[in-house]
Amino acid sequence: MKMTEQEALELDEILTNTDLKLGTNGTGFLSQREARLMGLDNLSINYLMTKAAADHKTPAEIIGEMIRERISNAV
Repeated sequence: MKMTEQEALELDEILTNTDLKLGTNGTGFLSQREARLMGLDNLSINYLMTKAAADHKTPAEIIGEMIRERISNAV
């Protein structure tokens, strides 16, 4: 799946103005390479890494927030 031009521009803005901290928050969890090995598709990986960079969080923190949100909505 390819990014739209708008998505590419937004990602470029983030990558240009953000110090990326790919890797861990002390857990050793989820670099881009590890995400691919886990079977995540490119769209999911791109979203996850872009969201993590934009929010100055690790991919693991973004996943945790998403899961907690889903759990709270299910209750």
